[in-house]
Amino acid sequence: MFDLWSKESFKKIILPKDLGKKSKEIKKLHKLVTLNGSFDLLHAGHLYMLREAKNQGDRLLIALNSDESIQQYKSKDRPIIPLKYRLEMMAALECVDFVTWFEETDPLKILALIKPHVHVNGSEYGKNCLEADLINKQGGALHIVSLKDGLSTSNIVEKIRALCV
Repeated sequence: MFDLWSKESFKKIILPKDLGKKSKEIKKLHKLVTLNGSFDLLHAGHLYMLREAKNQGDRLLIALNSDESIQQYKSKDRPIIPLKYRLEMMAALECVDFVTWFEETDPLKILALIKPHVHVNGSEYGKNCLEADLINKQGGALHIVSLKDGLSTSNIVEKIRALCV
């Protein structure tokens, strides 16, 4: 899966099987922040959210949905960018400290394992998002980031479709 990786990017990858142990090690020394999503067609709105997430702690761990989970909750035509390239793009970003992935359609299982100090979510999900109860029960905080108008993967896909007519 990682045949195209730079050595620096590869150092940021945490295999799902190592996530419990690695997150415990990180949290001993640092305030760990998580953000999850597909991050398909990385764009300026994503970068804004990533920077906001990074500002909430010392280390930022991004958890990406696998290709199969995106197909289950979005569309059989998604993702546009396969997981191995989305992982590499995330790992190449300066504000991202670690990257992993998960197979489920929601992040509850992986967040239960990580137990972040802070979990970040977009305002489209709100303070009563799916993750809120779990994060609160684990003693973590939820940080909601306002979205930037017009900056979404769906908007970009629609613009591309309009150009193809």
